[in-house]
Amino acid sequence: MKSILITFDQAYNERIITLLDRMNCRGFTRVEQVQGRGTRKGEPHYGSHAWPAMNAAIITVVDDEKVDPLLHALREMDMRTEQLGLRAFVWNVEKTI
Repeated sequence: MKSILITFDQAYNERIITLLDRMNCRGFTRVEQVQGRGTRKGEPHYGSHAWPAMNAAIITVVDDEKVDPLLHALREMDMRTEQLGLRAFVWNVEKTI
């Protein structure tokens, strides 16, 4: 199993949850108010007067075979609206309870 951390502009929220539903990635945890700044380009998301946008994050644990299709769909979403910002990071899950 793999853990996928998805960080994204809050504007993506419904689209990402719909994507997880469509790909049968049922379990996830969402954090709403996440601040950050991308490594390549784009504006900071600090929730401040100068930088009012905010990010959110979702972490989900999925079977190995779902990782590549999910990352592919997220990459396509990001490419359509790069100015918003969307990243995904994958880790091995060694144990669960």
